[in-house]
Amino acid sequence: MKNKSLEATHHESMQGAKKSFFISLERVSRLFWGLVLLSLPVTSFRFFPFLGQHTYVRPLAFYPLVLLYLILMLRVWRKEIRLPWSNAILPLFLFLIITLFTTATGGLLAPIPMRGQEYWGRALRAFITFGIGLSFFIAALWMHSDRDDLRHSLKWLYAGLALTLLWVGIQAIALHTPLLTKGQVSDWQTLFSVRGLPKLNRVSGFAFEPSWLAGQIATLYLPWLVASLLMRFRVTKYRWLEILLLIGAIAALLLTYSRGGLIVAIAATGLTLLISGRNAISRGLRWFIRPSEIDRIYAFGVRAILLILIVSMAWGGISFLAQQNYVNRLWTVEADSLADYFVKTNAGGRITYLWATAQIFLDHPWLGTGLGSSGLYLYQYFPDWALFNNPEIARHLSPTSNLFPNSKNLYLRLLAETGIFGFAIFGSFLLAILSQIGEAFRRSEKLIGMAGLSSFFAILIYYLMQDSFAMAELWINFGIVLGIASASLTPSLFPASERGELQENL
Repeated sequence: MKNKSLEATHHESMQGAKKSFFISLERVSRLFWGLVLLSLPVTSFRFFPFLGQHTYVRPLAFYPLVLLYLILMLRVWRKEIRLPWSNAILPLFLFLIITLFTTATGGLLAPIPMRGQEYWGRALRAFITFGIGLSFFIAALWMHSDRDDLRHSLKWLYAGLALTLLWVGIQAIALHTPLLTKGQVSDWQTLFSVRGLPKLNRVSGFAFEPSWLAGQIATLYLPWLVASLLMRFRVTKYRWLEILLLIGAIAALLLTYSRGGLIVAIAATGLTLLISGRNAISRGLRWFIRPSEIDRIYAFGVRAILLILIVSMAWGGISFLAQQNYVNRLWTVEADSLADYFVKTNAGGRITYLWATAQIFLDHPWLGTGLGSSGLYLYQYFPDWALFNNPEIARHLSPTSNLFPNSKNLYLRLLAETGIFGFAIFGSFLLAILSQIGEAFRRSEKLIGMAGLSSFFAILIYYLMQDSFAMAELWINFGIVLGIASASLTPSLFPASERGELQENL
């Protein structure tokens, strides 16, 4: 009996040790996922091996992501967790298959190498960047199944935003005051980034350029901040945190002077509010117009101060942007033609790339030229009007240039490189995401639905101006929303009491 008792005790201790090991692995995986979210703002990390000099998308978050996958695979091997799945993964795998086929057929076109770049080298790089983006998506999908996972992620995501706003403040001090020099802050930036501060007085945060920072704010942070405020969802006990971060994010967005970023933020937020936030807007208007009978003087005072603050911030932001030449030239420039207008508003290069990419698609409509290869064809499709008085194109066509062009538009790039078939399958991936967002609304998971819808609109518009698969903004929010939406098909994300409260808020 004594031996049996000892054996039972030993077995229980082993089970306890095993359980505690599982718990520690879970904590480690959550820590690494938190570090992924914290480091997302650093888009062009200097120390990234096996990439060329002109590869600027180098996410620092990829390092903790690799460590996260090692822990997750260990947990799978120990049968603690299972591999993730969502209906949106199938279109991505189909896209990968069709892309392998179109890239193989594109190799038969045998494009001429350009500036040391060959077809298969570009194809390999394109598949690597697609793999990087896909790994962010699957990790986000894997790490979210309930409300606690969402709170955990938002805490780390907001921490990354807070650090970004702090660094934006330092950059703004250097650019607009004598307290710090621009060169000094630029040197600090190059300690971790491939690029310092841009030439114009625009903040870039930890990103490669100001438009990338604006894209991060519009596609990654604003959807959760706006949805959390409207749904009264807080990740901490500090009710002012989301409001403060939202004000800081808007200020940083204005300081980037990014016209595209502002369009994305305004359009995505506006469309989301029109579709899913009308009840919240009505509730806010009722609160504003009909103050409570108790202490009516105090209520009117609070509303008057709030109205003054909102009008002052809106007017101040518009006035600030209107004074910047980079922005006001949109309506003050004098141009002889439409092409001349694009050139004088710093959009001549981008329009040229879009035009040339569209011509590549028209010549190779069904299977495209192969993933990653459009840059090998772009120069030969430049229109005549783009070759005159177009500084960006002139730099590209200089005999001493080492620049390699890209299409600047993900959808046109997909059409040119993978043809109609690849574009249609990638479109089905986006539609699968939209259907899951609609399912979240149907199940009264309004926070997930609103944040997902805002992310969907923002990313859809943003990638009219970007074309890289490796930028995590395309994948992170989609993975979070899909992970929770898929898990909520069985248990609900929110308890019944909290769902009722959210519906009441709406």
